Amino acid sequence: MRVIYACVLLTTLLGFGTTCLGQKINRQALVKRHNVTMTNMDTLGALTVGNGKFAFTVDATGLQSFPEYYANGVPLGTESEWGWHSFPNAAGYNFDSTLTNFNFNNKPGLYATQVASPERIKKAVDYFRQNPHRLQLGNIGLTIIKKDQTTALPKDIQQIHQELNLWTGEINSSFTVEGEAVNVITYSDFNKDGIAVKITSELLKENRIAVRIRFPYPTNEFKDVGVNYQQPDAHQTTMVKLGSSGAVFSRVLDDYHYCLNTTWTGNANIASNAAHDYSIAPADTNVFEFSAEFSSPVPLFKPGSFDQVKNSSLTGWKKFWSTGAAVDLSGSKDPRAKELERRIVLSQYLTRVQCAGSFPPQETGLTFNSWFGKPHMEMYWWHAAHFAQWGRTPLLENSMQWYFTAFDGAEAIAKRQGFEGVRWQKMTDNNGGETASSIGSFLIWQQPHVIYLSELIYRDKPSAATLQKYKKLIFATADFMASFAHYDSVTHRYNLGKGIIPAQESFDPAETFNSPYELAYWRWALQTAQNWRKRLGMPADKKWQDVIDKLAPMAQESGLYKAAESAVDSYSPNSKYLNDHPAVLAALSTLPATGYVDVATMKRTYAKIKQVWHWDKTWGWDFPMIAMTATRLKQPEEALEALFKDVTTNTYLVNGHNYQDKRLTIYLPGNGSLLSAIALMCAGYDGNTEKNPGFPKNGQWVLRWEGLKKLP
Repeated sequence: MRVIYACVLLTTLLGFGTTCLGQKINRQALVKRHNVTMTNMDTLGALTVGNGKFAFTVDATGLQSFPEYYANGVPLGTESEWGWHSFPNAAGYNFDSTLTNFNFNNKPGLYATQVASPERIKKAVDYFRQNPHRLQLGNIGLTIIKKDQTTALPKDIQQIHQELNLWTGEINSSFTVEGEAVNVITYSDFNKDGIAVKITSELLKENRIAVRIRFPYPTNEFKDVGVNYQQPDAHQTTMVKLGSSGAVFSRVLDDYHYCLNTTWTGNANIASNAAHDYSIAPADTNVFEFSAEFSSPVPLFKPGSFDQVKNSSLTGWKKFWSTGAAVDLSGSKDPRAKELERRIVLSQYLTRVQCAGSFPPQETGLTFNSWFGKPHMEMYWWHAAHFAQWGRTPLLENSMQWYFTAFDGAEAIAKRQGFEGVRWQKMTDNNGGETASSIGSFLIWQQPHVIYLSELIYRDKPSAATLQKYKKLIFATADFMASFAHYDSVTHRYNLGKGIIPAQESFDPAETFNSPYELAYWRWALQTAQNWRKRLGMPADKKWQDVIDKLAPMAQESGLYKAAESAVDSYSPNSKYLNDHPAVLAALSTLPATGYVDVATMKRTYAKIKQVWHWDKTWGWDFPMIAMTATRLKQPEEALEALFKDVTTNTYLVNGHNYQDKRLTIYLPGNGSLLSAIALMCAGYDGNTEKNPGFPKNGQWVLRWEGLKKLP
């Protein structure tokens, strides 16, 4: 009792909270108070179970019964990290035909762009943008027959009560059809690519409920929501029954092969409704347990039973929530605290389900394809850095292995453009393939990410083994960065560009140079690479140091940092530089000032951007990034204001997803960036001595947190 009283007294006197000695956060209570509850057929409220490598998204029935109905909301996806497909390259397109010669700073090089003339080159560009693409593996739903023998529609699903238990990974869905009760419990295996469900209803005995399995064919569109059932002749599905309680579905899509292995309790009749469309109808029971596991190319084991999958989920989620960091805002008086805590908890769940696999994730995770299912490596920091900040570094290390796979391809890109080292791919795939892009081929801010993330891993595990493991990536990346910087013999400084598009993508690469975020990131990352050499007992690299010492300063106009040195009238009312990401602020967000960024100038720039920016043209990760800048500027109320800015792209749905627009109904970089911002706002950064620097000391915020790590 005295410990609790001391904590309350400390909170009252100092205006902020901390975790008192001997008083750990009740993590189960923290997590479960944000369980998601649905009471209607909300197409933006679809819920997901998964394990980071596989995800399965369901509607209000607890399965994927109405995928067409949800297609324009949060689609009912089934995706894995291994499921990729390519349409046949019947025309024999060659990736080299997508390369265009550019000459920047008197250095000719070949860049993969969408400059497409003649027509055959345009088709080649399109082909390599679309292929390979991630696969929607299949829909598993319910068919429910009404009394008049017609099939139940979404409007027939009534009295819905559905709950996602975040602590266990269970989705419990109850509803009625014509007054008859149905209950569905859904789990995902925490270690394998499968699900298990338990269906309870008297309708089972009446042969009025069946499990329906449908396999769509991929599209060649930017967005694939997994409901293309219109091309039955383009793929093959073969079903082999395994006695009376199982079946294997073998899938062939052009030259790609995968399987769905199913098992169930009791007897059931399985029938083909049409090509790629099957029903499994239980016989003489009111409780039916069903398990399904996807694999490529062939199933190795029988899927786990419902109880086995349930135990896997319970064990995995309990371990996840019980380890790493936690933030509890329940003692706060600020009316925003409850919603902020909800976003924090749900973002941890979603990023663990969608982004914790062995490869960098796409921006829509494992729910539906955007940009043909391909990850964007400039977004990788926002997807993954928070795992290290929240004491879950192994989840970051999982996907960091991609860099080793992609190394040879990145080295080839740098070489053909006349640079040393490795130039990392932007829009890519599991194998590190390159995608032609008139923007992506000129972005450079993905380059230092591998150095930053490796540094976070080292800070967590400062060992010789960590240094040896990642030094190849860091040194080759730094070699590219140093060779990319162009020396101007007139000004005696190094410039970044011409030939770049900054993180704020509203620039012409032929004219653009010295954007502020890229400059600050370049300098910090090269210095960090030097630190790795020192840790390894190696001398400093002279070329790297020359670039560090002579890198161009961040350009200013009227006492404000410009969008780029090449930009004119960055802040005039009609400026084209007031859209997209306010990336000038990123130069002091994830990055420290380190004597390069002038804090007073950045503070003035922050105030100006807040006043003039076109906020309806922003993205979900912008707001946490801005909150990080405000925290480093020692403006905590501004940090909170940024997190709650009333802009559509800063919307967090009932399921916790960051909504952007009708095209991108979920956006995982928003969730990941929120977690990074909260860690910085609580734990701070190197050299910071203030507790909870991102929260006002006004007595309204009581913060209890444990396990968070500082950023540089």
